Amino acid sequence: MSETLITLERVCKLYQVGEENFTALNDVSLEVGNGAFMSFVGPSGSGKTTLLNLIGGLDRPTTGSVLFKGRRLENMSREELAAYRRENIGFIFQTYNLLPVYSVYENVLFPLILNGQKESQVRKRVEEMVAKVGLADQMNKKPAQLSGGQCQRVAIARALVKDPMLILADEPTANLDSENSRQILELMQELNHEYKAAVIFSTHDERVTRYIRREVRLEDGSISWDKRRNGTEIET
Repeated sequence: MSETLITLERVCKLYQVGEENFTALNDVSLEVGNGAFMSFVGPSGSGKTTLLNLIGGLDRPTTGSVLFKGRRLENMSREELAAYRRENIGFIFQTYNLLPVYSVYENVLFPLILNGQKESQVRKRVEEMVAKVGLADQMNKKPAQLSGGQCQRVAIARALVKDPMLILADEPTANLDSENSRQILELMQELNHEYKAAVIFSTHDERVTRYIRREVRLEDGSISWDKRRNGTEIET
């Protein structure tokens, strides 16, 4: 049994829309182990991205708790949450979120610079990570010179270069064709095995479910099922 990395305890998230309250998440409890390769699935508005944002420390629950290795995120200050994200989390977005004026190399280097490391100390690691995602020959190109699949590979390299414990991937294949989606998912599966970082997808792309080992389905802000790849259903 793997060590628990993330724990959600009866998490609720409400947003005020005009004079009404919208319930994005309702009484969600969940555990994620080290090295997980799993997805949150469900229709738009089901709470997938909200859940990723809470786990990533980008938002706070209205009630309930989100814990990282036993430490409650809601008790952290803004500065502590920023440090939590820098040190532990790699983010992969649907729209890549690459810096357009930076080269592939510079985009992958950027999170290490934010963590206070010097380029001279990490240059080899950045180059190795870019090569690992198959872009060694694109090192000096800008995002506008790359295809969508290549941009997503840069985003994966950027997420992994700081050796995080957890990767949060929000609809990473939504803007890609079938072949690029397959390549990206196989790459992420391979890197999950190699680097042991837990990976949580948020997706409505059925192609993702062929690769993940656990699927948590959300409907109207609640978990409707939690299944392992072998078909075992977890009590919710």
